[in-house]
Amino acid sequence: MFTGLIEERGTIVAIDQLPDAARFTIRGSKALADAERGDSICVSGVCLTVLEQTADTFTADVMEQTLAMSTMRGAAVGQNVNLERAARAGDRLGGHIVQGHVDGTGTVLSVTPSQDWTVIRFSLAPELAPLVVNKGSITVDGVSLTVSTISDADEAQQWFEVSLIPETLTVTTLGLRQVGDGVNLETDIVARHVERMLAFHTSTTKAGA
Repeated sequence: MFTGLIEERGTIVAIDQLPDAARFTIRGSKALADAERGDSICVSGVCLTVLEQTADTFTADVMEQTLAMSTMRGAAVGQNVNLERAARAGDRLGGHIVQGHVDGTGTVLSVTPSQDWTVIRFSLAPELAPLVVNKGSITVDGVSLTVSTISDADEAQQWFEVSLIPETLTVTTLGLRQVGDGVNLETDIVARHVERMLAFHTSTTKAGA
């Protein structure tokens, strides 16, 4: 489990293609301070398992399903990524509960800077839209954020906005995002559980009708 509070920006230094996966080597420092083989590190929202490591890099396999569901398929050597180690029991939960299980991707629709913050609007797939609420939590490229504005339910293209302070723009890769860029999205775990329970409730109700 993670909190969505990014510890550092790392860099992809190698990508090796495998038959049904890809092996990534990523450079970092803080995220590797006490890492061991088998540990989990969240890479721009994707939970990866450490296979090998050096003093400043670690290697992890990304399976085909993860490549298909996330922006990892289009990743390139030299690209910056957000890194966070798994949370320890007893740590402060400064963000929200993040699993590192990407639900899908979104696209940057607009970037609107102001004096004190920057508003970024992202597209939202129709199947994810019901799981995102105004003032609720969402994870974008591994960053725990609060939804500041959201599209109406009847709009043809669903979207949401977040308002980012300078610290978030500096510490994470979100400060590098431009219109058209893809991002990894993870919706709130509570919303996903509620959706699943409602699906079973509806199915049971119809069966008993």
